[in-house]
Amino acid sequence: MTEPSSERTRWTIHGERLVDENSHIRLSIASVELPDGVRFEQYVFRMRRCAMTIVLDETGESILLIWRHRFIVDQWDWEAPGGYVDPGEDGAAAAAREAEEETGWRPRSVKFLLSYQPMVGSADAPQDIYVAYGADHVGEPELDEAEEVRWVPISEAQEMIARGEILGAATIIGVMHAAAERAAATGRIA
Repeated sequence: MTEPSSERTRWTIHGERLVDENSHIRLSIASVELPDGVRFEQYVFRMRRCAMTIVLDETGESILLIWRHRFIVDQWDWEAPGGYVDPGEDGAAAAAREAEEETGWRPRSVKFLLSYQPMVGSADAPQDIYVAYGADHVGEPELDEAEEVRWVPISEAQEMIARGEILGAATIIGVMHAAAERAAATGRIA
């Protein structure tokens, strides 16, 4: 697909001022101008790269999920393990490290699937998703990471999405990817 060459809808950035930052996030206010001349200020969030791992069993029938509370939305949900990529750290290594820390399971192999931006209109928050088939139980999850760790059949995970028990975009993308792979392997529609 060829990208359009016109820039008539490109916004002009007149400046950006820092509001606050820490090792995980930078919050600023950007002064922007629309193509029609309207000017306004908008909050901009810039976050460190994150890596999530979709850990599937050897057959691709089940996904490893963690049950945790997310205080920002004040909800419990099931998630794929993941977290920040440390400065200078390889993304695949970070994905494997986070999976082991959060679940107690060490993925046998970790392969890059895709990168995405979850809130492209307000944030620069790069998210990388990796896929692993098979894992070895090597211990318990870190205390603050998971209330429960469970292998969930892909079909059940799809139902959990519909019921609102899986909220995070990375986990939803991972479940849908696994369902599509299973469907392609069996010749059925996901």
